[in-house]
Amino acid sequence: MTGTATVVGAGIGGLATAIGLRRAGWGVTVLERRAELERYGAAFGIHPTAQSALDRLGVGDALRAHAVPYRDAHIRTPDGARLARLPLERVERAAGRPELLISRPYLLDALLAGLDAFGDVPVKLGERVTDPDALGRGADLVIGADGIRSAVRTARFGARSGPREVGTVAWIGIAGIESPVHGETWGSGRFFGLTPVEPGRTNWYAAVPGATTAEELRGLFAAWHDPIPRILDATDPATWIRYEMRHLYPALPSFVSAGADARTDADAGAGTDAGAGLAAASGARSVPVALVGDAAHAMTPNLGQGACTAILDADALARAVAAAPPGRTGLTAALRAYDRERRRSAQRTAFGSRTLHRFMSTDRTRLRDAALRLLPG
Repeated sequence: MTGTATVVGAGIGGLATAIGLRRAGWGVTVLERRAELERYGAAFGIHPTAQSALDRLGVGDALRAHAVPYRDAHIRTPDGARLARLPLERVERAAGRPELLISRPYLLDALLAGLDAFGDVPVKLGERVTDPDALGRGADLVIGADGIRSAVRTARFGARSGPREVGTVAWIGIAGIESPVHGETWGSGRFFGLTPVEPGRTNWYAAVPGATTAEELRGLFAAWHDPIPRILDATDPATWIRYEMRHLYPALPSFVSAGADARTDADAGAGTDAGAGLAAASGARSVPVALVGDAAHAMTPNLGQGACTAILDADALARAVAAAPPGRTGLTAALRAYDRERRRSAQRTAFGSRTLHRFMSTDRTRLRDAALRLLPG
C-alpha cells in the first residue's frame, strides 16, 4: 500500500525509515527538533545484516565508500595481555563480508543523499513534536524515531518505559593517529575501546563509574597499556563527548499502536493497545504510530548494535508497509507484522548489551578474565 507518513526524528533510524517508505511509494516528511543534525564523530559498527538492509535501501555503495573493515581485534587486560579475540572473523566467514566501521557524519550524509535523490522529501529542522495525533491530520502513519526520550513514545504509550541510567559515564572521541591495536581493554569497573574509523584516525571510547573531567579520565587510564594514554593525549578534550549511559526500561509491550476510530476500529476490536483505548474513550481518531531505533529499544553501547538495530527496524517497517493491501486494515496488519519481526529480536539485543555491560564492568576481574580465556580464539 501507499500513503503519507511523518517521521519524527532525523537520526540514523529516522532517515533510513524515510528512505524505505519513499522507495515504497509513500509521501514522506521528516521532522527534527534540533536546529541542525547531530554530526559528532563517533564510529558505528555496521553488521553484515545491516549492510544488506542498507543495500535494499539503496545506500549500501555510499556506506562502503567511506567505511573500513573491522578485523583482528582482541579483549585485553590493562597491562596489554590478550584475553580473547573478538568474533569478527566468524562474522565475516558466516556472512561473506566483514563488519564495517563508519563515522556518524559519513553515514548521515549517505542517508541524506539517499533522500535527496527523490527530490521531494522535506527534512524540517527545529520542529518539536509532542502530539502524534496532531500530525495524523495530514498523515496516514507517524513514525517515532526521536530517540530514548521519545515524545512520540510517551504520548502514545505513556511514561512507564523511559531512560534508565546504568551508573556508568561514557566518553567518546576520535584521535588523529592510527592505533596499532584494536579491540577493548577491560579493567576493574571500567573499560576502554579502540577501533579504526578511517586512514590516519582512531575511534576510541571509555566507560567509567564517574570521571567528570578530561584530566580525571586521563588519570584513570594513565597506567594502561600503549597506545591508550597516547590516544587520549592525541585528542583535543574540546572534541570529547561525555554522556551518562542509559537504556530504555522496562521493555515496551509493542513497537506499534494501530490507532483507532471510536466508531470503527475500536468497536470492531482491531485496536487493543493503549492508543486505541484512548481514542475509543475520547471518541477521537488516533493516527497509527510505529517506533524505530532508540525510541523503541534504546540500549547500552556494549554490543555496538544501536545503529544496526535502527537500520533493521527501518528496513522491516518499509517492507511490511509496502507489502500491505490498501486501507486502514492493511496498515494495521503491516504494523503488527513489523512488530512481530523486530520487537523480540531488538529487545534480545538490548538485553544482551545490558548483560554484557554488567560483565565488562564488574570488579570481580579474576573470575571474569578466567571465563574470557576459555572462549575460542
